Amino acid sequence: MLALGALLVVPISGAARERSSLTLRPFLSGLDAPLYLTATKSQPNSVYVVEQPGRIRVATNGKLSARPFLDIRSKVKSGGEQGLLSVAFHPSYAKNHKLYVDYTDVNGDTRVVELRSRNGVASPSGRQLLFVKQPYSNHNGGQLQFGPDGWLYVGMGDGGSGGDPENRAQNLSSRLGKLLRINVNTKRPVVQIAGYGLRNPWRFSFDRRGGDLYIGDVGQNAWEEIDYTPRSSPGLENYGWRVFEGTHRYQQGQQPSGPGKLVMPIGEYSHSQGCSVTGGYVYRGASVAAAQGRYFYGDYCSGRIWSLRVSGGAATDLRQESLRVSTLTSWGEDARGELYAVSGSGTIYKLAP
Repeated sequence: MLALGALLVVPISGAARERSSLTLRPFLSGLDAPLYLTATKSQPNSVYVVEQPGRIRVATNGKLSARPFLDIRSKVKSGGEQGLLSVAFHPSYAKNHKLYVDYTDVNGDTRVVELRSRNGVASPSGRQLLFVKQPYSNHNGGQLQFGPDGWLYVGMGDGGSGGDPENRAQNLSSRLGKLLRINVNTKRPVVQIAGYGLRNPWRFSFDRRGGDLYIGDVGQNAWEEIDYTPRSSPGLENYGWRVFEGTHRYQQGQQPSGPGKLVMPIGEYSHSQGCSVTGGYVYRGASVAAAQGRYFYGDYCSGRIWSLRVSGGAATDLRQESLRVSTLTSWGEDARGELYAVSGSGTIYKLAP
């Protein structure tokens, strides 16, 4: 478990080294408010793109199919921070054809549902695994990822408004402001809290080599943060919100709740650099040797992109890349570990040398 003060926090500033050898090349365009990209191991030439209004599109060899893989627009409330927010494919998708979606329903609440596909199309209905009543319209979280333990992880925001007015993120009786995990391979899946103290974890990921966890947690008025937890951790980290915003005290007089240990972010940047962090992935592809082992993330508002390495639980070799993506809504990986940046304006970019 990483304790308070154990991590070196690397600020994003003008001192960050800039790198100019990497590029982002347009890969797909003409999408409707794309929010996420992912792939399945069994389809190395295809990627799946989540569109906020409620569709998932598939592209094979860089060509977008006219037929949606999934269309649940009638079930989704879309706009602002609401919509169809993520998809994750079961590790055994090639055999069981199971996938999982996180979306805001027509009443504004969060649902995580298990679906199945057949003949290249996903059913719009399936087994509901999680329902969370949302008190406000923002901070829905929404990321889904399978962890190295084979469980499905769900990122939940603190419920919205500003400053977490009901202190949900530090309240272990609430599922808001949490990193949840679900064993989907049981008849009656139990939802567990894997971490808490999150404001709005807008994109988290597990390093496909080693399984370490990275979270981009959106700040309030001043600071954006990157959180890190090694796979060896026993779990139940407290990431600090609303006691802290980044490494800075936010709620005076409030103490972090237990039983999890408080951990500080490995990186933060102020709102002079941007206003909404978009967490990414550790690059494990083969096409861009200079990016190997680096964690990439960026900012939705400014379009700035940074990368870093983690060594001994601390961020090292921070770089502000000479790359920008307007309205950076997400990052994604394909089956080979190549990295993509998603722009809400409708274009997907692929990292290249």
